[in-house]
Amino acid sequence: MLYPIIFKPILKSIIWGGSDICPFKGISPVQEGIGESWELSHVNDSYSIVANGALEGRSIDELIRLYGRQLVGGKVMERFGNTFPLLIKFIDARDKLSIQVHPDDALAKKRHHSFGKTEMWYVIKAAEGASLYSGFSKPIDAAGYVKRVEDNTFMEVLQRYEVREGDVFFLPAGRVHAIGAGCFIAEIQQTSNITYRIYDYNRKDANGNERELHTDLAKDAIDYTLSPDYRTAYQPQKDTPVALADCPYFTTNLLDLEAGMIRDFSTLDSFVVYICLDGQALLHDSKGNELLLRRGQTTLIPADTQQLTLTPSPGVRLLETYIG
Repeated sequence: MLYPIIFKPILKSIIWGGSDICPFKGISPVQEGIGESWELSHVNDSYSIVANGALEGRSIDELIRLYGRQLVGGKVMERFGNTFPLLIKFIDARDKLSIQVHPDDALAKKRHHSFGKTEMWYVIKAAEGASLYSGFSKPIDAAGYVKRVEDNTFMEVLQRYEVREGDVFFLPAGRVHAIGAGCFIAEIQQTSNITYRIYDYNRKDANGNERELHTDLAKDAIDYTLSPDYRTAYQPQKDTPVALADCPYFTTNLLDLEAGMIRDFSTLDSFVVYICLDGQALLHDSKGNELLLRRGQTTLIPADTQQLTLTPSPGVRLLETYIG
């Protein structure tokens, strides 16, 4: 019988990584330079491994092959086959990340035989003055993009946002973006590890080499549409699901709970993922299973779960994600 599953975090040591992921997740001793914790991954060479219950030690790949529709849902399997469609991460940026873009499904399939990458960010916390980039601040086309990369003025046309806790950014494939120093973020994205690096601040590695840029690949992947605001506007509310993102690849709600809540999944036909941003909550499913979900943990609720009761501690905040 399937139950709420927690996976072992896959900690990624990255040159721009900080020291906040381990304390946030309650991992001791604290490791420095951890830029990402992959909470739920079906990316090749980084399969998540079950950390709790009777299935402990099994990989997400094994679970899908063993349980299929019970785990992910019938309509999810029809669309994505034996691939778990989402990658869930925490990101801790001590230094700024490169300016980048991701291809959409059509381009990624043509070039890489892969899914594209649409994603979203929820800012868990941010240092004073921390910022990120999303979209353009001025009109630009493909020829203008190439010229600005060549003459080192590309940053002048990017939209910069100072950020704080609770800010949300939806990043469809094709949107130019970058996380800045001092940002601690939860990221929900399609299962894809394809990134085109556009600009890296002329940084050099220990050997004096600049990182490879993907100027030509990115040119055809970028969406040059100019929007008035790339930040997601929402109104926080207690004890009711607040919609943050709703796209073909995922639907994400914020649950800021003081009272208990019952979630009915009987007609959903999809797995549900909960990411605990703060506090803790007791999850009780319709099959009699219980799980205490703590800050920094992520759980996969199987698609055959009909109903879930959430009993929160004070101040618990959860991100709830599924395929709509």
